Amino acid sequence: MISTYAAVLAVCLASLAIGQAAVALCGVRGWSWLSPAVGLALLCAICWGTVRLPGEGVAAALATLIATTAAVLFLWRRNRVWRSPDGGRPLRDGLLVGLPALLAASLPFLVEGHFGILGTSFNPDMSQHLLAADRLAEGVGSQLSHQGYPMGPHAIVAALHGGLGIGLVQGFSGLTVAVAVLAPLTALAAFREQPLPLRVCGALLVGVPYMVASYFAQGAFKETMQALFVLAFVLSLREASGNPSWRDVRLRFVPAALIAVGSVYTYSFPGLVWLLGATVIWIAIEWARGARPATWRPGLLAGLVFAVLIAPEVGRMVDFHSFETFDPNGPGLGNLFGQVSPFEALGIWPSGDFRLSPGDGAVPAFGYFLGAAFASILLLYGAFLCWRRRESAVLAGLLAAGAVYAATRLGGTPYTAAKAIEVAAPLAVLTIVLPLLRRPVGMLFFLAAAGCSLLAFANAPVGPRGYSPALTEMRPLIGAAPTLVLADPELLAEDHGTPYIAWELRGGRVCIEAGHGAGSGPGVPAGQKPDSFGGVANIERPPAGVRFVITEGNGTDTPFSNLRIRRSAPPYVLWEVTKPISGRSGCPLIAVRQARQGQGS
Repeated sequence: MISTYAAVLAVCLASLAIGQAAVALCGVRGWSWLSPAVGLALLCAICWGTVRLPGEGVAAALATLIATTAAVLFLWRRNRVWRSPDGGRPLRDGLLVGLPALLAASLPFLVEGHFGILGTSFNPDMSQHLLAADRLAEGVGSQLSHQGYPMGPHAIVAALHGGLGIGLVQGFSGLTVAVAVLAPLTALAAFREQPLPLRVCGALLVGVPYMVASYFAQGAFKETMQALFVLAFVLSLREASGNPSWRDVRLRFVPAALIAVGSVYTYSFPGLVWLLGATVIWIAIEWARGARPATWRPGLLAGLVFAVLIAPEVGRMVDFHSFETFDPNGPGLGNLFGQVSPFEALGIWPSGDFRLSPGDGAVPAFGYFLGAAFASILLLYGAFLCWRRRESAVLAGLLAAGAVYAATRLGGTPYTAAKAIEVAAPLAVLTIVLPLLRRPVGMLFFLAAAGCSLLAFANAPVGPRGYSPALTEMRPLIGAAPTLVLADPELLAEDHGTPYIAWELRGGRVCIEAGHGAGSGPGVPAGQKPDSFGGVANIERPPAGVRFVITEGNGTDTPFSNLRIRRSAPPYVLWEVTKPISGRSGCPLIAVRQARQGQGS
């Protein structure tokens, strides 16, 4: 627990300090709630640029510490940057939004009763991200890295691991929770003119709407980060064109460029589709309204900053173009059951699992359709009011997100379309609550949508507390041979251990059972151990049909006779059966197909 929250605190503090310093250097006076997203974007770039230096992540940690310290000293000397130009109190507002967001993001761990790998049994992707971060921390490339996969978030986790000694599982959990806190803080930029209670409610709902909470529940940190960057980019356009304190700032578009840099290091070139679409539509709307802002010089400066900071990643972006996610015959459904309804982006979907069809959960289908109809009406009305209020940036972001979803639905897969829905969710909810939050109908929407988000958080499965690449490294050795895994009983009973181990050993046929001493008690004869194969198994003989046995330990205690050590990779030991017992396997084998090597982007 301490390690996870230490990671949350480290990421949040570094993002806030570095982001606010960057915004202040652009010439913006006073506190800006774009700083959380700007800082997280720069954190991705800093860590990725230094994590491959010697030291197993220590260099990235030192670079982050130096950047954060320099930012704090710079801000301390310029005391005014801690104050809001509109008379607000950033520290108070931040605590009122950040603490509830932290509590909501902690619900999965509170419900499960322990901290561990988010999304286990829901989404297997974290296994490959943990392996990639492990290789990155050791200075060794991984398959994801060699394919041009964006590694900014992995570099942050490696920096946490090297600098604070935080485990990789805790690092990813901490980063994911931190994003769930930074997103509502960023959303505060849209509600600076609202009364404090409405400001807090609006920021929380826009930051973590139902689909974002659902992707958080499956440990999809990249998608939640991309949703944050898209939201922040739209709000940066809104600030640059509508905030009086930004109008005369020559570098007013640079924060948007820095956010785009974070999108590249998190989501590679696909992340730019939303940002470029929003920019083009925003300019078109402004021209249609008769506005002729002199934006080419600030825009050119921002583009130059963006080009310089992403230059080292261009080659990897080209390599990523061939990643299998972009293959129409690639991921397909992924971990989905079918197409995800686009109405889920509107925030009212009373299900703990976003993949379920209406009526498949505890709530009748009528409840889903009623909520979707209510939210759809509010979206149309909210868009109309945004047009009247000249909220060009918000409308541009919504239209761009809708166009991306249409393209993925028509030319992509259900898997990529669902990601487009998740990224669009904060903008859809923002379009509803920004003009309607002061009205009773807006507060009714808030209560319904907030309840759905909390339901998604509470339904998140939490898997093992630690991670080792040892199981993955054993896959080539066992191949498709029947393999018995004698695992920790607590891992199987409480930490979703069975699907976790099955996925780590995918490609083979495995039988997963509790290890020695599992369930031992009165009535068990000496020299024997209780077993779910049908009572009691003789400890001298492995089950029939088993070719390999995997145990935890140092290899000094053999679980059966006729075994020899094939590989010892702490905490696991791979044993080979020297005299296999013929016959059908005495335990149920789980066949896990070789799935995609990543579900990213």
